[in-house]
Amino acid sequence: MTWMFDQESVDWNELSNLYKIAPLGNKDPADLQIAFSNSRYKSKCFVFDNEKLVGVGRGLADGVDCSYLCDVAVHLDYQGQGLGRDIINRLKELSAGHKKIILYASPGKEGFYKRLGLLADADGDGHFSEPAACRPNGSARRIN
Repeated sequence: MTWMFDQESVDWNELSNLYKIAPLGNKDPADLQIAFSNSRYKSKCFVFDNEKLVGVGRGLADGVDCSYLCDVAVHLDYQGQGLGRDIINRLKELSAGHKKIILYASPGKEGFYKRLGLLADADGDGHFSEPAACRPNGSARRIN
């Protein structure tokens, strides 16, 4: 596996396809490029098996207080092999020094994150302007 921490050679169409098959929904390639690019402080990792994109994750951070981990996806053929765990751990390392590290998780993945020692917020909603609208799409997890 090859890990990349910049996006210079990422094929955004391939990344969009990875989210579809992971399955984490339909994400427009242009929107993904904007999302991965538009953060003052950011961490991101792209994992390739030879030339094939098989895993991804990103973190958005303010540099001191809060780092938000999101958009972790692993190709179906590579799930269950520890790659998701490794992506989360790398993003946590890249977020070191922040007072809070928060993960936005897909519904149904609670067992995976629990095995990593991550606990849900008391209400599972985090701090969103419309928490009820967010619940069907995922839940916030405080890591530290």
